[in-house]
Amino acid sequence: MIQWNKSNDALGTVNRGTPCESGLCTLCDSACKGKCETWLASLKGRKLLYPRNFGQTTSGAWHVSTLGVGYHSIRIKGYAYGASGIEPPLTNNPDDCLFTNVNITTEFGHEVKTRCRVPVMTGALGSTFIARNYWESFAVGAALCGMPIVVGENVVGVDQKSVIKNGKIEKAPEMDRRIDTFFRYHDGYGAIIVQMNVEDTSNGVAEYIIDKYGDKVILELKWGQGAKNIGGEIQVKTLKYAKFLKDRGYLVDPDPYDPVVETAFRSRAISSFARHSRLGSTDKNNPEEVREAFMQRVDYLRKLGFSRITLKTGSYGMEDLAMAIRYAADAGLDLLTIDGSGGGTGMSPWNMMQHWGIPSLPLHTRAYEYCKILDEKGIRVPDISFAGGFAREDHIFKSISLGAPFTKLTCMGRAPMIPGFLGSNIEGVFKPDKRARLYGHWEELPPAVKDFGKYPEEIFAGWEPVKEKVGKDEMDRIPFGAIAMYAFIDKLSCGLQQFMAGARKFSMKELTRNDLVSANRETEEVTGIPYMLDAENEEALAILNA
Repeated sequence: MIQWNKSNDALGTVNRGTPCESGLCTLCDSACKGKCETWLASLKGRKLLYPRNFGQTTSGAWHVSTLGVGYHSIRIKGYAYGASGIEPPLTNNPDDCLFTNVNITTEFGHEVKTRCRVPVMTGALGSTFIARNYWESFAVGAALCGMPIVVGENVVGVDQKSVIKNGKIEKAPEMDRRIDTFFRYHDGYGAIIVQMNVEDTSNGVAEYIIDKYGDKVILELKWGQGAKNIGGEIQVKTLKYAKFLKDRGYLVDPDPYDPVVETAFRSRAISSFARHSRLGSTDKNNPEEVREAFMQRVDYLRKLGFSRITLKTGSYGMEDLAMAIRYAADAGLDLLTIDGSGGGTGMSPWNMMQHWGIPSLPLHTRAYEYCKILDEKGIRVPDISFAGGFAREDHIFKSISLGAPFTKLTCMGRAPMIPGFLGSNIEGVFKPDKRARLYGHWEELPPAVKDFGKYPEEIFAGWEPVKEKVGKDEMDRIPFGAIAMYAFIDKLSCGLQQFMAGARKFSMKELTRNDLVSANRETEEVTGIPYMLDAENEEALAILNA
């Protein structure tokens, strides 16, 4: 078993708990006082690309890329000559071939193109309370960064203030808050995507969205996710709320109306109830039935007025992967997000996260192969987003190169949430009267934050860029969590530009699988990406033997 380093002395980062491949702790706590790489990057942005005490120290690489199979066992190539993707007025002159000139904007869509300033999107942030509590930071941050953000499933269904009668939503204040918050700062880049599962479909979420917001909102159909192979769940801690959800038609476990359960709850033997969503397509017995129902659903949504529709699928087997890709292609969908095991925000049964499904790298490898088959048949492949345990700039480069030219985005679940937690905790210290509303956990700044300063302007590297973007008068309305997200995305952006410049690729569309090598033979066997000592060896021998 690969053991990931808990601390990185070069960057000055420390994981509070057991780290996973993404660099995040296995269990990420919203009250955390630091200081993993993502946590620190939320404060200092691109400075976290470099070893600490720069100029006074030297540092050496430590990695496990020669062990096991995963994105860690893929390495990025660099080149000693050339430059592709330079766009006018820039030229191949060395004065123009600067990493800061690498164009990392992207777009996705079948007929209507959605532009993004960075090739990153959030995972689905749905009915979980952590998504609700920190939504303002997440949504404002995404809008300022120009990246898509996804409203996950069940938001209307779990909202105790929403009104649903006969399958028609009459009132949905939480959904409105989420959409309106994003659009306040949306400037044409990025998008807000609303996800729908079985309950959302029966509750009339699509109809409500199109009536109130038109096709400004992208609609996403959900087949699954990488964290679990059942529907999503939340936990609630009151009997009243559990009964409300049961009355809304959800599966609530244990049953809050069971007298034995009620007695156990009142005696505190039971402290919470789990609300679960339904499995989809349980009435279908073969792929053709699934296809027919899927196409009918997409056709219905288009007739409602949605010009952009996407699909999210999980780490199922190869048949389901092929179905997702082919049906999304046939339906002309705008984006297909493929989430490998290990991904998700982790609101899931723990052992299920550990032992079900296909891990990200093998799953994404097959996805590329299946997309290529359709492409060679002359079938237009949907734009693809890979998800499943990503948090760093190297993950963006690797995942998009692995699936190129079909991949347009890297989907990150937990990582973009960390700036929201951190910023809210800091804001609660400076605004104690609003701490509860901000869901801030701290009464004073911890040492890891004090190391950077005493005031927000010096603590956050993103403060001045955000103020320049929104204006001085608007800064009072910007959540600190959004400012932290801006710094985190700035770190990812700069790091990606540097990787791409080293690979001599100056625009996203230039990335290919040839920019990657496998660090061990097992990874080569799984991915088809050449082992690092074999890649370009024939070209090397030709030079030597000339």
